[in-house]
Amino acid sequence: MKPLQGVRIVSVEQFGAGPYATMLLADLGAEVIKIENAAIGGDPSRKTGPFMLGANDSEYYQAFNINKQSVSVDLRTDEGKATLRELAATADALLNNLRGDLPAKLGLEYKSMSDVNPKLVCVHLSAYGRNNERASWPGYDYLMQAESGLMDLTGEPDKPPARLGAPSIIDQTTGLTAAVGLLSAIVQARATGKGCDVDTCLLDVALHQLGYTATWYLNEGHVSKRQRRSAHYSVAPVQTFPTTDGWLFVMCMTDKFWNEFVGGIGRPDLLTDPRFATPTTRQANRDALTEIIDGEVGKQPTSYWLDKFNGVLPVAPVLDLAQALDNPFLKTTEMINVIAHPAKPEMRVLSNPIKINGQRLSQAPCSPFGADNAAYVGKLRSSEPAGSS
Repeated sequence: MKPLQGVRIVSVEQFGAGPYATMLLADLGAEVIKIENAAIGGDPSRKTGPFMLGANDSEYYQAFNINKQSVSVDLRTDEGKATLRELAATADALLNNLRGDLPAKLGLEYKSMSDVNPKLVCVHLSAYGRNNERASWPGYDYLMQAESGLMDLTGEPDKPPARLGAPSIIDQTTGLTAAVGLLSAIVQARATGKGCDVDTCLLDVALHQLGYTATWYLNEGHVSKRQRRSAHYSVAPVQTFPTTDGWLFVMCMTDKFWNEFVGGIGRPDLLTDPRFATPTTRQANRDALTEIIDGEVGKQPTSYWLDKFNGVLPVAPVLDLAQALDNPFLKTTEMINVIAHPAKPEMRVLSNPIKINGQRLSQAPCSPFGADNAAYVGKLRSSEPAGSS
């Protein structure tokens, strides 16, 4: 039994952030009823290529929608609104990732739904929030990286600002944030009998990823800048170093690791060099230290250093995407799963990163567009909300 079995979530969602939130919850056992716009043929990501799975499905879509049921509804019609209220009456949560002004217009807020289900948790995941002058603005992941300062912190100092390499990192962190808010509010609703609205937005989450660099600026006026070689802002050596055949990331976050590292590269003399005697002096003299370490690490291939340091020092090879996904360690950890999609019987996907009792969570492809209308529209499995008992 999965931990969220018995939890029912209705989700008006598309593209990345909302679908990622509910996919995590579906993997954990929640029954996720994905509401797809009947007027446009469903979630637009169904048609996002280049790798299609038939006429109205794609690998892009499935990457965000595993383990869900698909119901097609046009929420701008009276019939569609009635269907949504019927579904919400039996749900623990109603999630949407629409523009911030749309939940009120479509009746997705708690005040509009509480009459059919007082325990309902209404989760709103928008670009900029619902209660400000940007509520009606559309917004996407990369825009948030730009405006939050994340792009200005990413890349080499002498290069243009760059977005983070992960294709949907702000969408996914916002989805994760929404999932935490949703589960927290369900716990409260089951204890009190009263649901609520839960809000999060892409820009807030992007700003939250600034972490201590934001705290430094807000309190000290310190503006962090891009670091060479993806280096840490405070600790050295914590950065990449070139080998004869690639790059090695080294993280000497403590004196213990620093001592191990200099011994391993054959430079114990650095321990008595006053420029590198303390974390503070190593950081202050990082350019000189980088030049010395480059001269040593660059003498050997990456595999040599991994054999020497793995399990002793925090190090990692810098891999390209193919190398990362072909890594034999992923077979050991079962991080890649195979699911049976009608158009690709042995479709390989990433496993959910959560294990329960040491076991990976089972996965199945999302249903075809509107395939579950017969199961849910007009004849729900239960006349009571999932959390009513």
